[in-house]
Amino acid sequence: MRLLYSLLWWFSLPLVLLRLWWRGRKEPGYRQHIGERLGFYGDAAPASGSQLIWLHAVSVGETRAAEPLIAALLDVYPDRSLLMTHMTPTGRATGRELYGRYGDRFHQVYLPYDTGWMVKRFLAHFAPRLCILMETEVWPNLIAQCNARHVPVALVNARLSARSLARAGRFGGLLQKAAQGIACIAAQTEADAQRLRQAGANSVEVTGNIKFDVSPTPAMLDAGAAMHGRFGKRPVLLCASTREGEEAMILDALVRMEAPLGEALVVIVPRHPQRFDDVAREIDARGLAYRRRSSLGYEVPPEVRVVLGDSMGEMFAYYVAADLAFIGGSLAPLGGQNLIEACAVGTPVLIGPHTFNFSAVSEDAVIDGAALRVDSAEAMLQQAAALLADDDARKAMGMRAREYALQHRGATARTVWLLAPLLG
Repeated sequence: MRLLYSLLWWFSLPLVLLRLWWRGRKEPGYRQHIGERLGFYGDAAPASGSQLIWLHAVSVGETRAAEPLIAALLDVYPDRSLLMTHMTPTGRATGRELYGRYGDRFHQVYLPYDTGWMVKRFLAHFAPRLCILMETEVWPNLIAQCNARHVPVALVNARLSARSLARAGRFGGLLQKAAQGIACIAAQTEADAQRLRQAGANSVEVTGNIKFDVSPTPAMLDAGAAMHGRFGKRPVLLCASTREGEEAMILDALVRMEAPLGEALVVIVPRHPQRFDDVAREIDARGLAYRRRSSLGYEVPPEVRVVLGDSMGEMFAYYVAADLAFIGGSLAPLGGQNLIEACAVGTPVLIGPHTFNFSAVSEDAVIDGAALRVDSAEAMLQQAAALLADDDARKAMGMRAREYALQHRGATARTVWLLAPLLG
């Protein structure tokens, strides 16, 4: 099965590279460092032998989620350096922004495509002491090559939905063999742990969700306060991390419903930066007065109904500036996005019906009164209008959101303890 998998990679490689070039039209970062994706690193970063910890975070979400773990590892092991690999330019840019402060102890490259030859070149160049994969990243050739070179592999903050487990079953023993090659797994929940064991994993422990340990910096809190000042005295509904198709649902509902939000300001922050211009056109097509975050003046004019959040690395600031947040990826059947950052700053949350990628976190937040579930864009705007008009109910919900985030902290320390035997 792994041989067939590798052959499929090689046959599809021309199309993969063509897709990289195509995506580079809107995101030039996809046309940079292409050699790294093929296993050629030159002097990209020094090989650090047994002192190098390697952590793979595919994109922005995983890169941000790794922040408390990276801080703890570099604090507990002051003689070690960290290599972070990514698959997307936005993930790489986020990593550089978050971890550049570590100087020579922090390096970044793209992960090579999952062929045995490319992964061999990567491992020979960097010779890491440990491979840490974030959340759902299980690559058969990568794990097999790490096993062959006696590099232990850990999967941390691991999650596996029932849908993903069913999908994994279609690949026969390929993913089961890969799962068996992972030395230890730190699962988010007991349900995730059970599904991971069903998938073939052996050493699985429940450590909790590291994302609860992520905290906004004082600078980000200040940025959020400044943003709130620019928004003025109007109540603010933030639609965070929206995905393709969701903005149209929200904007259509906003136009169709009779003044559902009154004077409230709607701030839409798309999940992917390459879609900023597309979303701007969608807003403009509906005749709604709007401004971009990148061109805001001192204060948003009163006639503006929508602000397009076309900036990266400011999500905490957006949550601080908002009175209420809808978490995207959940109106369309896309699995939802992380609601923990909103809860961490005490911003009450609305979520749609589709949260299967974050099912435990979402359900627990609803049970604890930190979040409310809605079944459509219209229902979301109606619920938002009710909460924005009721200061007491909204503030009480915000307090429950903050308490919910605080009571689930501690996963980072448990994960570092679990990794300690692998680091020697």
